[in-house]
Amino acid sequence: MEPPADNSAPPVRLRDPEPGELGWIVQRHGALYWAEYGWNTDFEGLVARIVADFAQDHDPYLERVWIAELDGRPAGSVMCVREDGSPGTARLRLLLVEPEGRGHGIGSLLVDAVVAFARSVGYRELVLWTNDVLTSARSLYERAGFTLVAERPHRSYGVALTGQDWRLPLREDSPH
Repeated sequence: MEPPADNSAPPVRLRDPEPGELGWIVQRHGALYWAEYGWNTDFEGLVARIVADFAQDHDPYLERVWIAELDGRPAGSVMCVREDGSPGTARLRLLLVEPEGRGHGIGSLLVDAVVAFARSVGYRELVLWTNDVLTSARSLYERAGFTLVAERPHRSYGVALTGQDWRLPLREDSPH
């Protein structure tokens, strides 16, 4: 006899951002990356520019933001945007999972939502840039099928880092 299913885990819901939540994305990135990695406000400024660009000028048919909600509160977020100068390519941006949301599958749900959306609207490939210290996020990208294509050391946000470019072909005719 199998044990009863564990229904104690709170449900996670992916949804569009509500008013004020684009600002929440900026604030939480700044606060969490400072607390967890020591990144300074240069990083928060970068996130603010990315979010502002999306808010000011995005194509709702080809670009999207998701908020992961846990227990009625935002617990994560991610964006899918067009890659400038590269038709047919989308970029996964600003993946974030709150500490209290970790272990609930939120990161996988968010990455999978971007991949499914990018495929559904006809992108040929999905790319992303991250840093080697973000090991949990990198594991999610690997599980989703992304491949590391380049690494470069850089000094940003007040620390020495190694930036990484990742790529996921979405169609058979995608360049490899």
